[in-house]
Amino acid sequence: MGRLDNKVALITGAAGGQGKVEARLFAQEGAKVIATDLNNALLAGTVAEINSELGTDAVLGLEHDIASESDWVSVVANAVEAFGKIDILINNAAMPGKTREDVWDVDAEEVTRILNVNITGTLLGIKAVMPQMKTIGAGSIVNVSSAAGLVGGISGGSVAYSSTKGALRAITKEIALDVARTGVRVNTVYPGLINTPIMQAFSKEVTEAVLAKIPIGFAADPIDIAYGVLFLASDESRFVTGTDLVIDGGYTAQ
Repeated sequence: MGRLDNKVALITGAAGGQGKVEARLFAQEGAKVIATDLNNALLAGTVAEINSELGTDAVLGLEHDIASESDWVSVVANAVEAFGKIDILINNAAMPGKTREDVWDVDAEEVTRILNVNITGTLLGIKAVMPQMKTIGAGSIVNVSSAAGLVGGISGGSVAYSSTKGALRAITKEIALDVARTGVRVNTVYPGLINTPIMQAFSKEVTEAVLAKIPIGFAADPIDIAYGVLFLASDESRFVTGTDLVIDGGYTAQ
C-alpha cells in the first residue's frame, strides 16, 4: 500500500477489463485516479463500485473518445481542475481487430478505425499530458501494447491490430528519448493472452492455439499485467525509460 501516494493517474479504457483492475489497484496504492472510457454507462458503474469498495472518492470517471483531440484537452483540464496535476498516464484503451482466417482479408475502414484509436489516440494523449508533466518536472507514461506487436500468431489474424501494437514500441522510444531530461519517463508493457473482453473477441480456435504455446500454461488475469504497470508508474522505476516490459507467460521467449 502507498506506492502511489500523492500521485494523480489518468487511465484510459478503465470501464472494464484490464483498465478497471488498474484503476482499482492504483487507488488502493494511494493515487487519485481519472478513469476514462467511451462507454460512459459502464464506466459510471465501475467508478461507483471502486469508490464504494475502498470507501473513498479517489476515482473520477470521465467519458472519453481517445481518438478525439478535443476530448483529450477536456479530460486533462477536468483532471487538473479536480486534482491539481497529472503524474501518470496509462494509455490502456485499444480497439481489437476482427478474427480473420486470412490475413489478406483487410477492411480499409476497420484499419482506419484501429489506427485512429490505437496509434493516434496514444499520441494525442501523450501530447495532452506532456505540458502538465513538464511543469512539475516528473511523470510516468505507460503505453499498453501487446505481445502481438512483437511476434505473429497472437492477434487472430488482425494485421491492423498487430501493426498498431508494434508501432507503440517506436512511439515509446522516440518520445522517451525526447523528454528524458525533463523528468518524464515513457515505457511500454506487452501483455500476452489475458482474460479480458479483447481476448473474447478472438475465435475459440485462435485462443486455444495461443494458450497451447504459453510455457507457463495459462492465460493471465488482468491483475498480473496491472502489477507491472504499477511498477512502471511508480517512483520505484525512476531509472527506467524507453524500455519494454513483456508479461506474457514466456510466449515470446520461444
